[in-house]
Amino acid sequence: MQEPLKTIKETRPLIHHITNWVTIYECANITRAFGALPVMAHAPEECADMTRISSALVLNIGTLTNELIDAMILSAKAANEKKIPVVLDAVGVGATKFRDYMAAKIIDSVNIDIIKGNYSEIAKLAGEKAQTKGVETTSINADPRKIAQELATSKSCIVVMTGKEDIISNGKKIFVVRNGHELMGSIVGTGCMAASVIGSFAAVNPDHFDAAKDALCYFGIAGELAAEVSRGPGSFKVNLYDEAFSLSDENAEKMLNFEEC
Repeated sequence: MQEPLKTIKETRPLIHHITNWVTIYECANITRAFGALPVMAHAPEECADMTRISSALVLNIGTLTNELIDAMILSAKAANEKKIPVVLDAVGVGATKFRDYMAAKIIDSVNIDIIKGNYSEIAKLAGEKAQTKGVETTSINADPRKIAQELATSKSCIVVMTGKEDIISNGKKIFVVRNGHELMGSIVGTGCMAASVIGSFAAVNPDHFDAAKDALCYFGIAGELAAEVSRGPGSFKVNLYDEAFSLSDENAEKMLNFEEC
């Protein structure tokens, strides 16, 4: 049995985030709850130096500015030099032309190991007709599994599409993850938190395809367990942190719900 969570808790990898101001607190807390160490350094003057002492880099364009994108590229170049994983959460792609342009600029400027987004965000990055409603997903006409596979192939990376079913592709194979609970969509930030968890798992597993699958399974399991003892979104958010903190590889193994296609 693999023990990714035990590895995270024993090694406590530093996960550098350049993320959005709406969910920065949630991202820091979920990273810590799973056993990794979060740091949020956005200033261009120090961001690359912080990346050089980190084990993974998580980029989130939720509240993007030109300066923030510059910092992301600086940090991603440092991560590429150090050969640590870079996760890009393409929040809101498909909502505005500026956001679409900046996401493309990052992807074209540096090597991104894992691109994450909801169904419409990933579809837009893949060149499909898709529009994101703010930062929320909208329906897409194309097959999401095919979209994920083709984007992973064209960008030579792992693609993660989050939704009712999470789809992960390395261009050759696909994982479909069904762990999770509908209450996870009732609070702001669970999508951003998922990127932080992916970064934490990728920091300790060089097989980023497998790491992304484990991350979404474990995060979803924490959501399922939290929902069992929650009365609504407020209590669910608190319980989500508690269940992530208390989760073990042994308990997670019993609840894994995924298939490989």
